[in-house]
This record gives sequence, structure tokens and C-alpha cells, in this order.
Amino acid sequence: MFNIATVQKPADQALSQDGLSLLYPADLTATLKLPMPGWPGDWNALSDSWNHLPPDAHLKDGGHYRKRRHACFIQDMPSGAIEQTPHRAHWQPTDYNALHGGFERWFDPVEPAVANAPAWTALLAAFGKLFAQVQPVPRWYIEAHQFRIDTAGGVGRPTPEGAHRDGVNFVVVMLVARQGVKGGETRVFDAHGPHGVRFVMQQPLTTLLLDDTRVIHETTAILPADDHQAESGFRDTLVLTYRSAGFQAP
Repeated sequence: MFNIATVQKPADQALSQDGLSLLYPADLTATLKLPMPGWPGDWNALSDSWNHLPPDAHLKDGGHYRKRRHACFIQDMPSGAIEQTPHRAHWQPTDYNALHGGFERWFDPVEPAVANAPAWTALLAAFGKLFAQVQPVPRWYIEAHQFRIDTAGGVGRPTPEGAHRDGVNFVVVMLVARQGVKGGETRVFDAHGPHGVRFVMQQPLTTLLLDDTRVIHETTAILPADDHQAESGFRDTLVLTYRSAGFQAP
């Protein structure tokens, strides 16, 4: 377990056998069968929206390093049809998030031009279809989080809650952009043993898929790169969670 081989296994096989799959940018579109040749360019056009994320007002460590937006979707299977829900709070039990769990967190919604964009909906739907190959379900309840972690204050913490699970079936962590930072090591560990892997996501569209029932994950702090000003450093990600038993709620 936890070997990320030079010759990649198919993503559904890796998830079934190992509980995780790391997709490199060149593999993403083929694995998800995204519409080509237009999808990469259409997706890149959406990446500017990460420059307009509002601050996360709920950080309990007193930091100001995280900006985010949030949206929820339901995907019916096996058709794969996806529909956005009315805006709702993000909630996690303290069993999964001891720092920020146990209360409703309302974040600004993902902008309609992003949430309704064909490149966005195609991506979310394709992940849902992939996960349904591993675990057939009647529908997925999807939460989407746009994150920017910056180093303007010196240090940015992608996972201030530490190594954790999210209380869902599957998690997607996709790198959107990385500029002027060092650190940010992704760590994935067996939820029931000592084994794990560590790596740094460097290239946009590098994507980590996780079986949340089998692994825990975290990303270490980012710092300004040696040749960059602190104010210019950031790490942008799209985090998606797929849950079969409905949205988590109090």
C-alpha cells in the first residue's frame, strides 16, 4: 500500500487497492474522459476566479491566510446528471474536524459564472462517475471548495486542523496554481496503520484522489520562497468531497 508507481495504475484500480490515486496533469483529461480539445483552455479561463476569493472568516487560529468560496451539488447516478443546490452552510462533526467542526460555517458562494461553466460541471460530473466505478451509489452529495492559502503574514496553513478525514466517501484535491512559495508537502497516511506517502504538488492540474474511509491527509505549511516577497506567495486548490449519505449537517 501507498506506493505511487512510476507507471500509474488506472485511477479506479488504485482507489480500490490502495485508497488513493495521484493523477499528473497529462493523465487527468484522459482518465476523466473530459471533452477535448477544449476543456483545458476552458478550465484555465476559470482559474482567474481564485484571484477574487473573499477571506475565510472562521479561522480559529487567528490567522488571515485563507480565502475561499463554497458550493454544493447533487449528482444522480448512473446518468451522471449534476445540479447545484441552494446555498447552504458547510458543517463537519468535531470527530472529523476538532478545530472547526461542530458549527455551521457560511462561506461566500462560488460565483455563478464558475459554478455554471461547462468546464466546471464536466469536471465535477467526471469525478463522480469515476468514484461510482469504485463504489456504486444512487447519487453523490458534492461539496466544492475554492481555496487560496497565502503567505502575506509569513506562513500559510492549508490544513490548520492537521491530519484528518472529512467524513465523506471520496476527496479530490486539485492544484490550481502555486506561486512564490516553498513547503506545502501533501501527506497521506493509512487511517489504521503507520504507512504513508509524502510529495509536493507542483504543477497545476496535479490531482489527488482519496478514499476518505481508508486514509487521513494533510498539507504542511507554506512559506515565502527564498526569491519572493511574502505578499506575493500563494497556493490555490479546488477541494471536492463526494458523500453518498447526504450532506453533513447538525
